Amino acid sequence: MSDYVLFQMCGPFRQSLIAGHRFYVEQAQKRLLSQFEDIDAEADEVGREALEKNSALYDLDHENGDQLQEAAYDQMCEFHRLLTEMQDRTRLSAVAGMFHEWDKQFRDWLVREIQRWHHGDIAALKVWSADFGQIAELLEILGWKITSTDYFGQLDACRLVVNVYKHGRGKSLDDLKQKFPEYLKDPFHGSGGMFSDVTHRDHKHLKVSNDQFQAFSDAIIAFWQAVPENIFESQVMDVPDWFGKALLKDRNSRVTA
Repeated sequence: MSDYVLFQMCGPFRQSLIAGHRFYVEQAQKRLLSQFEDIDAEADEVGREALEKNSALYDLDHENGDQLQEAAYDQMCEFHRLLTEMQDRTRLSAVAGMFHEWDKQFRDWLVREIQRWHHGDIAALKVWSADFGQIAELLEILGWKITSTDYFGQLDACRLVVNVYKHGRGKSLDDLKQKFPEYLKDPFHGSGGMFSDVTHRDHKHLKVSNDQFQAFSDAIIAFWQAVPENIFESQVMDVPDWFGKALLKDRNSRVTA
């Protein structure tokens, strides 16, 4: 007796997902993040230009010369701060775009596979609205032991980073503090004081480095590579309660229609 395939990830589709993801990351680095490679040099140039402008108006040897040089230095520091903040936001935006695309592609694949053997919109809509933990629960019951993998931990961290970037304070920030505090920059790094404790950090301290961005990217690739080629009906002994109720509602709606 043949065993029905509930979920299938064919090779060409898997490779197209990975190729599309790699293209996004490569182009984000090339067209966006690379523009911030010389922040120090750009800030120095701003300082020099400010000093030259001031020197054209005033005599730097005059008693106000120190003040003019200090003003130019302040402009340089402010430019450096603002451009660094823009770099951080641009990188976080790239991370958010990468994560949301992965999330949508994966849920879309799940729904299309479900609709091969189940008719109805309730289950499909539930997959789209289910939270990260519910989706992980479904995969575990399907036989894909995902939660113990390194790439799942990275994806969970990425999810929390993206939520904090979008919403600021809330449950995701609390979870990030507890599980992945390395994404909340310590403003008092090296001081060893009480204010270095992660409890004093909030969404304004959110920061992702280039290495962390790459780690998120690698986790998405590892995820796509690990999707089982086939998940058979015989492997599934049960389904999560939230998914089972959605399937039942679809079936009941067909009976009463």
